[in-house]
Amino acid sequence: MLQERIEGKWLESFRRVFALNGIGKKTRVAILAETQSRPVLVHLSDLACYDLGADYCMITMPTPKQTAPVPVKSTGTSWALQNNRASVEALKRVEIVVDCTVEGLIHAPEWPEIEEAGARLLVVCNEHPEILERTEPWPALDAKVALGVQMLREAKEMRVTSRAGTDLVIDIRGAPCGGTAGFSTRAGSVSHWPGGLCLCFPGPGTVNGRIVMNVGDMNLTFKSYLSSKIDVVVENDFITTIKGDGIDALQFREYLDAWEDRNAFGLSHVGWGMNPGARWISGALYDKRDMQAVEFRAFAGNFLWSTGANQYAGRFTQGHFDLPMRNCTISLDGRVVVKEGQLQGDLVLPRDQWRTA
Repeated sequence: MLQERIEGKWLESFRRVFALNGIGKKTRVAILAETQSRPVLVHLSDLACYDLGADYCMITMPTPKQTAPVPVKSTGTSWALQNNRASVEALKRVEIVVDCTVEGLIHAPEWPEIEEAGARLLVVCNEHPEILERTEPWPALDAKVALGVQMLREAKEMRVTSRAGTDLVIDIRGAPCGGTAGFSTRAGSVSHWPGGLCLCFPGPGTVNGRIVMNVGDMNLTFKSYLSSKIDVVVENDFITTIKGDGIDALQFREYLDAWEDRNAFGLSHVGWGMNPGARWISGALYDKRDMQAVEFRAFAGNFLWSTGANQYAGRFTQGHFDLPMRNCTISLDGRVVVKEGQLQGDLVLPRDQWRTA
């Protein structure tokens, strides 16, 4: 376990990221936390807002009791607000919510109301500050993410293949598309740190094929690398078959079964990672308690698919997996954007631009 104290370098990083998100003199900010939030992240957010001259408040909610049949981790669905009207109304009156809740408000039931009021969201993911420091978003990444999102919006079909056997076809016509480099100043926008991914939420009945997760691919809900293959069949958005001889397929199947909810087997979003500062290997170097594992959604060239809630397909459930895969080829209408795990063409951020404006 790394020490969680205030370090000057971490405070500098928070100041830079908050400034990229438009926090400055008199910006109306709410720092939202819960009683189980990582204290150092709340403290760093407090100091950064103070140093930048923001007009800010701090709201801490009691972490709600457990009601799910299995542990809920890394979902982006926080129940921390518990529809507390005083807190919701307060958040609707600020320009930006700095979200330090354990799971994050991205899919929280209260967020659409807050978003409609014009607030934007910056999720400071529940990572050790060292991870946030290393994956700090930089301005040059923004244009690359925007290009990837544009490619998704203009495409009709995404196809994902791999030498391991994956062959997945997704009709993405009209699918809501998004992405974040980790910052935004647009009202109603959602950013998260670590950031750097492009994704879309397919509509109902649009995802079909086979996904073969190989050794070394990742299950972010379990915060672990696979030690054996998981072979999945998807029909009209829903996982219908899960095969595999190792413990990984067994745990995957049993966690999904535990929800007793068909929607837990549905696909949520698909896309790819863009952040060259995020590293696949990093998971081997941290205890599970140190990381939320968001870094691995964003490492450049991964194919990211997830199960669970997809509001655009009319499905909601707390059951959720984020599943980044290596060595996949992703094509949009036949145009290859990721080849065997490597970003292609204009999506690549040159190394000399990683840390430049």
